[in-house]
Amino acid sequence: MKEPDTGGFAAVASDLSVDYPAHGVSPANRALDGVSFSLPEGGALGIVGSSGSGKSTLLRVLSGRHLAGKASDSRPVIGGGDATVLGRQLRKIGKKELRRLTFDVSFLPQEAGTLLTPDLTVTELISEPILIRDRKYSQKALGVRVATLLDAVQMPLASLDKYPYELSGGQRQRIAIARALVLGPKLFIADEPTAGIDITVRHTVTNLLAGVQREGGSIIVVTHDLGMLREVTQNVLALHQSRVVGLGPIDSLLADPPHEFLAALAQSGGTETQYETPEAVGTD
Repeated sequence: MKEPDTGGFAAVASDLSVDYPAHGVSPANRALDGVSFSLPEGGALGIVGSSGSGKSTLLRVLSGRHLAGKASDSRPVIGGGDATVLGRQLRKIGKKELRRLTFDVSFLPQEAGTLLTPDLTVTELISEPILIRDRKYSQKALGVRVATLLDAVQMPLASLDKYPYELSGGQRQRIAIARALVLGPKLFIADEPTAGIDITVRHTVTNLLAGVQREGGSIIVVTHDLGMLREVTQNVLALHQSRVVGLGPIDSLLADPPHEFLAALAQSGGTETQYETPEAVGTD
């Protein structure tokens, strides 16, 4: 099947609005309102925002995972505008194209380490995405790939036969990152990738993100760790209460803040979690 034309962009959002329909006792909620940005192929974009600003919802939609799950689940729906990822328009995407997209786009959700299947070993957890894509994949090549990724996240080979409960929270997060990267994604979307990881090994995450770009891939990352963010990219999208309140180099946005959220972020010295407002009620 011919690959869609990307036009040189890994991801483009055009006046994108996303809603959570009413579900049970929960009323309908607009999580994103008129978001626009573009990410060139091979580029990196950081996303910052106040609590409830829609950061995680944006990542879920761009990854295509908003279309996954049971019909009874509360899941985001594109209510206006559109997003195009690797040349595929998400509002029009069919099941076959969605499947191909999820092989090309890797998604690391919030607290990914806590979501690992408990009865699979580390080897099985990292291998699973490859075997879902290709059941006939060479076992020898798979073993080399798993061992290489385990080394890249600074985990000992002795971890291969361990289960998630035998690992620390930070180790589980690193295994989740290895699993997310095993397919060599064209676009890696990560929500707080350094959460729970000891500061002494956080450089492994930035090294892995740099590796994605060296191989021609693109990155979108949500993080509160602005030090890590600056190592990955200067290009930042700032969200507050579902809307874009800043887009551009992070240091420029903090030096001359166009919105009170960014002003508070600059004043706090870059500690994003210090800024929340009582009216911030969007879905993060």
